[in-house]
Amino acid sequence: MGSENWYKIDNVAKIFLATVSKRDTRAFRLSCTLKENIDPELLQEAVLSAIQDRPQVQVRIRRGIFWHYMEDTDLEPKVTEEQDRICPLLYVPAKTMLHYQVTYFNNRINLEMFHAIADGTGAIEFLNIIVLAYLKLKYPGNFSEVTIHSGASAGDLSQDSYRQFYGNRGLSKNTPKDKAYHPGGIKFPFDQLQFYEIHMPTDQIKQKAKELNISITSYLGAMWMMAIRDEMPPRKNNTPVTISMPVNLRNYYPSKTSRNFFNSVNITHVFDKDITLEELAREYDAALKEKLSEENIKKQMDSFETMESVAPVRAVPLAIKQLVVRHFTKRSNKKVSMVFSNMGVQRPPKEVGEYIGNYSGFCSTNTLFSTMFGYKDELTLGVSSAYMNTSVVKNFVRGLSSLGLDITVYATEVIK
Repeated sequence: MGSENWYKIDNVAKIFLATVSKRDTRAFRLSCTLKENIDPELLQEAVLSAIQDRPQVQVRIRRGIFWHYMEDTDLEPKVTEEQDRICPLLYVPAKTMLHYQVTYFNNRINLEMFHAIADGTGAIEFLNIIVLAYLKLKYPGNFSEVTIHSGASAGDLSQDSYRQFYGNRGLSKNTPKDKAYHPGGIKFPFDQLQFYEIHMPTDQIKQKAKELNISITSYLGAMWMMAIRDEMPPRKNNTPVTISMPVNLRNYYPSKTSRNFFNSVNITHVFDKDITLEELAREYDAALKEKLSEENIKKQMDSFETMESVAPVRAVPLAIKQLVVRHFTKRSNKKVSMVFSNMGVQRPPKEVGEYIGNYSGFCSTNTLFSTMFGYKDELTLGVSSAYMNTSVVKNFVRGLSSLGLDITVYATEVIK
C-alpha cells in the first residue's frame, strides 16, 4: 500500500494526540461476543479481508511542522489472544505501528483503536465487517448475499466532516463555567484502570424510563448523577455534577465518514436541595433534549473548526499548539464529573445476528467513563475508572438493584 496517500488530522483527533498518556491512552475497545469460540486463524484471515473494505484504518500517524497527518502504511495487523490491558497504548510518537489491534478471548472478538483514527460509530462498522468476514470463512456459502457497508465511497469514508460541514456559526457558548465535582480521590498506581461490565434486561430498564416518558439514556444518566451525589461530602453539595455525553453528528449532517465526527453535550445539576430520582430523570431528559436541538448541535460543531480557520493559529508550530491544547483540555476536563456514551442499539444483519451473543465496549479515561450498548434483549454498560474508590460504581449498581432489575456485574482485577 505504501505511503502514496496522506490525510489531514481532524480537529478532535488533534486533541487526542496532544493529550494521550499511559493511563488515558485515548483508546477504546469494542467487543462482539459470538455464540462459539473463536478460530484465530480464520479471524486473522477475516481481518486481512476487512481492511480491504476499510483501508482508512491502515494508516500511520506522522508529525509535521504545524500539525500531525496520516499516511497509508503496509503494516499488517496480527491477531493475537487477549493478554494486554484493555485500551492499550496504540500511539507512540515516532514509533512505526498500527493504531488499532484485533484480539480474541474464548468467543469474544475485540477491536481496540486509537481515537484519533475513528470514533465509535466508524469503529463499530469496521468490527461488524470483521465479524461478517469471519463468519463467511467459518461457514462458506451461508453469507454470500450479506454485506455490511454504508455505500460510501473511499473519499466519503476518509472525509474530515468537521471541515466539510463547517458553517461559520462561531464559537459555542454551551460549555459549563464552573468546575464540576470529581468523585474518587486517589487513583490506581502504575497508570491502571479498573473495568466493570454491567448487564441488565433491556425491557426492565425500558419500563422504568417509560413510566416517566423519558429515554433510557436520561434515566441512567440521572442514576449516575445520584450515584455521584451519594459519594459527595456535604460541604461539596453546591458543586455541580456534570455528565458529558458524546453525540454522533452523522444524525445531523449527511456524512458517511469512518473517521471522527462527534461532539459532546454536558448535562449539569447542583444538589443544593433534596430531589428524587424521578424528578432528576425528568430534568435530565428535558435538558438533554434542549442540548440536542439541531441549532445547538450545529453551533457547537462549528466551534471545533472556528479557531483553525484563523490564519495566525494555523501558522503556530505544532509543539506550541500541543501545549495550548493540553492546557485548555485540562481546564475543560475539570468541568466534567464523568462521561456517559450511548453507543445505541446494535443491529447487524439478521443472518449475522443469529451468531452474535452481545456487544460491549470500554474507553480509556483519567476519571470515570461509561459506555452503553443495546443488543436484542440485553443492555450492557462498560465502566472504566481510574479511582481506587469504588463508591460511585457501587452506588450505581445498588441503585439498579433497588429498582428490582436483574443485573450481573463483572470487574477486572487491579494491583493496589
